[in-house]
Amino acid sequence: MTQGAGQGPETERTATLRDFRVPAYVHETGPYADVHPGDVVPPHAGDHPDGYTPTERDLPVIQRDTLPPPPVEPAPAAAPQPEDGPGPLFVVGDVHGYIEELLSALREKGLVDEEGQWCAGTARLWFLGDFTDRGPDGIGVIDLVMRLSAEAAAAGGYCKALMGNHELLLLGAKRFGDTPVHSGAGTATFQAAWLLNGGQKTDMDRLQDHHLQWMARLDAVEEVDGHLLLHSDTTAYLDYGDSIEAVNDTVREALTRNDADEIWDLFRKFTKRFSFRDEGGADAVRSLLDTYGGSRVVHGHSPIPYLLGQVGSEEGEERGEPHVEGPHVYADGLAIAMDGGVTMAGKLLVQQLPLDI
Repeated sequence: MTQGAGQGPETERTATLRDFRVPAYVHETGPYADVHPGDVVPPHAGDHPDGYTPTERDLPVIQRDTLPPPPVEPAPAAAPQPEDGPGPLFVVGDVHGYIEELLSALREKGLVDEEGQWCAGTARLWFLGDFTDRGPDGIGVIDLVMRLSAEAAAAGGYCKALMGNHELLLLGAKRFGDTPVHSGAGTATFQAAWLLNGGQKTDMDRLQDHHLQWMARLDAVEEVDGHLLLHSDTTAYLDYGDSIEAVNDTVREALTRNDADEIWDLFRKFTKRFSFRDEGGADAVRSLLDTYGGSRVVHGHSPIPYLLGQVGSEEGEERGEPHVEGPHVYADGLAIAMDGGVTMAGKLLVQQLPLDI
């Protein structure tokens, strides 16, 4: 059995928007631009007094539809290997605890075998963050990524991961619990925000020191083969340094200082989204590329069905079921979105780069 798999209770994927309604506070612009995670609880903004802290009772009611299990198909041949030089480059979008979907997608690309073991030789694999919350087995996903990192290194390749906002959220919930933090519009806590964003008790119960240490050491930004890899589609990374090394050092140092307010601010900024989506989006991408290098940004965080307007507005209007075939290239071809919306019955994406358009 794959390490880390099957340790949590079996849950079903959600087939509707109700599992992933984008809170108003994550927008870069708009009427809620100054409202931050945990300050108010959409869709009832304005119904609570100042200083309100969201609690577990405010969790949305989730209607779960039963979906058939994915068909079992023979694993393809391992990822093709070059005669010399580095192996092929792959990226993985948001996983959010859906370990079986992850294993299926990795098998499809020839990165792991039927037993979930690395079989891709010198291939290079990057996870773009958000391993836990909403899905059934976030800790199992972290265990899998950690194991694949060791197996890939032994084979001459590598498996690496970036820091997502849900890693910051889980770290904060574990370290600070219900300790109040200062925010721009009232009282907030990491524990409340974690619950409101799909935190799973089974993940918290199984979270160990080595998981926490691994998450706290993750980089926030990397540039590989001309691809600027980051989790969130936001320009907030520019607040943390004018080089990749500076950003990564700043994030790690903040986590080391263990100041709840400082880490909350980091989480808040990493939760922003949609900087690249609308008018001026290409210029926002260029601001990152000009600062950190690369010719394209590759990110997760914002589900492709939202970027395409397939499933409704951020305020909750439903328009139908998501339909994701692969990564979404946008912002004048400068940005590649990799969150296929697995939490909303979309698709968990694993993609080889470069991606032709």
